[in-house]
Amino acid sequence: METTPDTGRELAILEHIETDPDVNQSTLATQLGVAVGTVNWHLKRLIAKGYVKIKRAERKKLRYIITPEGIALRARLTVDYIEQQFKLYRNTRQRVAEQIERARQAGIKQVRLVGEGEVAEICKLSCIEQGLEIVTDGDAPVLEVRGLKVVLRMDGME
Repeated sequence: METTPDTGRELAILEHIETDPDVNQSTLATQLGVAVGTVNWHLKRLIAKGYVKIKRAERKKLRYIITPEGIALRARLTVDYIEQQFKLYRNTRQRVAEQIERARQAGIKQVRLVGEGEVAEICKLSCIEQGLEIVTDGDAPVLEVRGLKVVLRMDGME
């Protein structure tokens, strides 16, 4: 099962419903950072597939109940999400290792790390593990993080 934005949202919706069965669509939309219509569409799909049931709690309030099938789906989606994250981590580590090897072959022992986020953190850990020193010197070659891409820039050295 491939993780997509839809499956990720469905997982998040199921987790929120499990935590608070009385949650409304507006609150779900805010928590997920999407439009209410998007939440409504996902909920209708989950209900149609038998993963969620609706009970009327009050006149205008609904209570969402995850069915046993919904619990099984949440478990599958969670496992898939974890597998996808590990795959992303391994692929990133591999790309960073390739750039570190390039640096080694060029005789580089220090780099300046440019970029932020989790990929930059993976770069930092990989450099430390491989004995490549991270410096702030503006003249050092740059290990640059661009989204999921990692590039070694050796301006003037190549």
